[in-house]
Amino acid sequence: MSTASTALPTLPPLVEPVESLSPAELERYSRHLSLPGFGLEGQRRLRAASVLVIGAGGLGSPVLNYLAAAGVGSITVIDDDVVETSNLQRQVIHRDADVGRPKVTSAADALHRLDPNIAVRTIEGRLTPENALELFADHDVVLDGADNFATRYLSNDAAELTGTPLVWGTIFRFAGQVSTFVPGHGPMLRDLFPDIPEPDSVPNCAEGGVLGVLCGTVGSAMATEAIKLICGIGAPFIGRLLRYEALTGEYSTLRFSPDPDRPAVTDLTEVAAACAAVPRLGQAPGPATDEIDVAEFRSSDGDVVVVDVREDWERELASIPGSVHLPLGDVRDGGWQALESVLGGLGRQASPVDIVIHCRSGARSAEAVEILSDSVPAGVRLRSLAGGIDAWAGQD
Repeated sequence: MSTASTALPTLPPLVEPVESLSPAELERYSRHLSLPGFGLEGQRRLRAASVLVIGAGGLGSPVLNYLAAAGVGSITVIDDDVVETSNLQRQVIHRDADVGRPKVTSAADALHRLDPNIAVRTIEGRLTPENALELFADHDVVLDGADNFATRYLSNDAAELTGTPLVWGTIFRFAGQVSTFVPGHGPMLRDLFPDIPEPDSVPNCAEGGVLGVLCGTVGSAMATEAIKLICGIGAPFIGRLLRYEALTGEYSTLRFSPDPDRPAVTDLTEVAAACAAVPRLGQAPGPATDEIDVAEFRSSDGDVVVVDVREDWERELASIPGSVHLPLGDVRDGGWQALESVLGGLGRQASPVDIVIHCRSGARSAEAVEILSDSVPAGVRLRSLAGGIDAWAGQD
């Protein structure tokens, strides 16, 4: 990664403006119309724009809200998840009444409440190598609020292959990042981070947590980038990575340039393999894990040792009676020794030991089983509870 020029890049507008705005629209967007360098033409460009937003979660919520409020004429939102109670702390486009609904449906309703005239297309699914190129080519700009590395790199590669501008953002715990990638006008994600990280190299929001208001800060910056690109105003974050630390309130900018030695993206072969490794909803990540379903677990009549790898606060919500607590972080750090320390004498008992590990939905317990399997003593059977405590509670 070489040092970038100090000059900030500017680009022409992405779209041609619509012919006119209605009197109601002129009144609605009057605060934009009085902005120097933006004005009526900028607002007409926003009304003509077609935007794809990947994810209707933490980052997608402020992105969708602010782009719709700004007057973007057409928005496509893609997400395969449903609204959960734990989402409401940060995903402000959804309400308590939306719990259990597809996020794209909830988001579309919210956008139409905000602007009844906006065109909203919903895709209840994932961005995949099969649909990415067509979706990117059909939109003026894409904003990526995905929560996994594979989708982020798929977005980058699809942008590079189709020439579509991409606004990229990430959040983790108390920190966030934003950058803008415009093929042919500066570096791309692979110039900054060349290789796709392993799926579990960074904890997800459920494990690592995220400050809810951070989503608003980062998502608003992403929406601002899209507006700048559409209208051709200001200097987008091309060749710059904006970093924000919420606990210190500090912003910093990392400059970067195209890597002349980086191979050009020519197809989606590499990223397709990474996407195939990302679990679907309710599916545990990684290789096949020895599992026990809830029906078999309940029929075991207490002849198993139950280990809960969730966090302390999750056990306050619900726990399986008689379960032993060992957070996944302790399993990662201590392996088999950590488990043996909380149970004592494992592997040295005369009779076989049957251990069932559970979490909320089965993903973390599958990882724990994978970590422990290499060192499990003879006479110990180790399994993950399929569906976790959610499935267990669902059969009450």
